[in-house]
Amino acid sequence: MMSREALMKIKLDSPDQLGELVRATRKHQFIRQDLLAEILGVSENFMGRLENGADTVQWGKLFKVLEALGIEVIVDLPEGAEKELVRRAKKTGSP
Repeated sequence: MMSREALMKIKLDSPDQLGELVRATRKHQFIRQDLLAEILGVSENFMGRLENGADTVQWGKLFKVLEALGIEVIVDLPEGAEKELVRRAKKTGSP
């Protein structure tokens, strides 16, 4: 039997796939699209566009929806990218 963690890691290749994940998660939690939009202060139009895989959405609103639904975004960087991130953080003084 596969672990819960193994079942929940999904590689995304398109906005459509993310939209399907958002829709499935929202429906699993029995939350209507209009109600979630109202709670989060986003439009129903935005929610519809997100769930239908629109190519352009506002990042801030996207992450607001993902957080509210408990969807965590984890990025798997190519080897060596960490050194560049550390170098840039030192240059800008950010953590």
